[in-house]
Amino acid sequence: MSSEYSYDEEGQFFPFFVLTLTSLVTLPLTWTVLSPSKDPDANAKRGKAASAFEAEHGITEVKSQRLAQRRKMRRVKRTLFIIVGWAIMGLMAYLIVVTKTITPKLWNPYDILEIPDSSSEKEIKSKYRRLSLKYHPDKVKIDESKNETMEILNARYVEITKAYQALTDEDVRNNYIQYGHPDGKQSMSFGIALPKFIISDGNGKYVVLFYTLVLGVLLPYLVGSWWYGIQRSSKEGVLIESANNLFREYKEDLDESGIVTALSTAKEYKLLLKGDKTDSGLAKVESKISDIVPAAEKAKLEELDDSVRRKALALLWAYLGRVDLDDDALNKAKFQVGPIAQSLIRSFTAISLAYGNAAPIIASYIANQHIVQAMLPKSSPLLQLPFFTPAVVAAVDGDSKIHATVQQFMDIPETQRRQLVTGKGLLSDDQYTKAMSVAREIPHLRVAKAFFKVPGERFITPSSLVSLVVKGRVIPPGSENIPAIDPLDLEDMDPAEDDLEAITGRKKKVKGADGRWVAVEEKIVNPTLTTAPYFARDHLPKWFVFLTDAKSGKVAVPPFPFTQFEEDIFDAESKPTFNMQTFKAQFAAPPQPGNYTFAMHLICDSYVGLDTKMEVTLVVEEASKAAQMAAEDEISDPEEDSIAGQMTALRGGQVKRSPVTAESDDESGTDEEEDDTSDTNTDTEDES
Repeated sequence: MSSEYSYDEEGQFFPFFVLTLTSLVTLPLTWTVLSPSKDPDANAKRGKAASAFEAEHGITEVKSQRLAQRRKMRRVKRTLFIIVGWAIMGLMAYLIVVTKTITPKLWNPYDILEIPDSSSEKEIKSKYRRLSLKYHPDKVKIDESKNETMEILNARYVEITKAYQALTDEDVRNNYIQYGHPDGKQSMSFGIALPKFIISDGNGKYVVLFYTLVLGVLLPYLVGSWWYGIQRSSKEGVLIESANNLFREYKEDLDESGIVTALSTAKEYKLLLKGDKTDSGLAKVESKISDIVPAAEKAKLEELDDSVRRKALALLWAYLGRVDLDDDALNKAKFQVGPIAQSLIRSFTAISLAYGNAAPIIASYIANQHIVQAMLPKSSPLLQLPFFTPAVVAAVDGDSKIHATVQQFMDIPETQRRQLVTGKGLLSDDQYTKAMSVAREIPHLRVAKAFFKVPGERFITPSSLVSLVVKGRVIPPGSENIPAIDPLDLEDMDPAEDDLEAITGRKKKVKGADGRWVAVEEKIVNPTLTTAPYFARDHLPKWFVFLTDAKSGKVAVPPFPFTQFEEDIFDAESKPTFNMQTFKAQFAAPPQPGNYTFAMHLICDSYVGLDTKMEVTLVVEEASKAAQMAAEDEISDPEEDSIAGQMTALRGGQVKRSPVTAESDDESGTDEEEDDTSDTNTDTEDES
């Protein structure tokens, strides 16, 4: 059995081939572009006051770099590729519709002899004789008007003879029945969905060259680039070489200034400042920053021999000091080093976590705050506010050697606060008003309560899975009329054993308008984008909670990041809601019973001076003692007037009636007592 190749000379299969090939690429790409972005930064919004301030007074270069980053996040190149893909698919669909499809006909002896399938043997022989006389090579006449040739007529005569034999000769008929053709099994034909002109007339070598470039060069290059890109970058998104350099720079006593110097070793800066950008303007930058760099770090800068690292470090200090370099190219590079430094700090934090020393980890978070806000280490947190300059800060701090935080400044009475910072050489009334509006949008997370628990248990036993529960509210600086905390908001309700949705986190318990706890669907609330007019990226603030051992200076529980909230923090009018937020971090309890005292840190990576440090104690009971204490607690029920009694009643448990309530019930009579009991039972049923 032979094989032969045929080509799509009529162009009827080629559109199907191209449509299939293009759709395999275009459809997945379309999904990646149209599907909702999972990046919180892409879905968050900027505060109204901060947005208005940046729209009016924002730095042009920062705006352009942010816009370029947004275009990159929107995947512009992929979008253009998708448009071209859909255009090709549309064209192929059009060709499929308008191109006439040629369907190959099966070999049928009755059709060849031009007789019906029900013809008798006599009718078959009669028809064959007439056609033989007509098409016999010795008697046939060529009709040139029909473009007939002798070869065509001879082939017609052969087909007529085969058709007759297929209907009368037993052997030939068997071949026709088994294989569909009087000559028996036929050769296979492979159809190629390419027009014949592509591989004919000397074009074949170009097709071979095309496939060689695509399959032998382009495809290996793309796969190799993808694989090399994965291997050369860490999970924090920095180059492996840069991570190794940061590892060598790590020291236990590094502070924020030392971390800034360590960041200059990254290879990313060599890629940014390559070519003629290395030495250009270096002396000018160094002269501009000579007065703002700490003495120890200035000495390190002057000792550097690597011109690329030296310029990167100088630009970093210029960025942190908000120094105008009087050169467009230098100012552009100054704002470009900030986002690179921020990604490098994430890598340095991961390195510090491997060592477990608390001081470098805390310093890395504080350095990140200063990178985002473009502030020198140890500088006043008030510089985060619009229009605030060192002169304004000096007016606020006075003779104090400790800088005031934004919260402390906003706690000053309005009249006194305005007098401190407005006037000649300070802020105008309009600038003051705008700065205060921005300050009132800073999401300052204040901790109301932090405690440990094991879900479903009343005591913590050795090696159990413990949850650190942090309750807090976002109270922006300068907030007024802050409502008191409802004690019930500080409780952490355990879901019922049969409530799978609550256990898996698909819904949670909240307090309704009537004070009862009801189940609602879990929702995710993004905070507003960080107000950082000098940072050339849209950045969503992130909070980290971790525990440290004050005695050893080590991290006891690694940082848990929190980016989103479970309740709205601002309403539609940008006013704070003061909703209680809950954050949970799980870790394994110590293997031995005892009281363990830790320092709990709650640090935001985006704002300076609003972090929290408090002491928390973890009590681990022996398993046998915890079981005994639990049995004793079950015997005595809490009183209904206590918080524990209210929580137990809401859960459907038994509580003791207070003496006042009991006396009142005795005086009310039997009927009234029955009605009260019914109401209580109804409430319990609704809660369950």
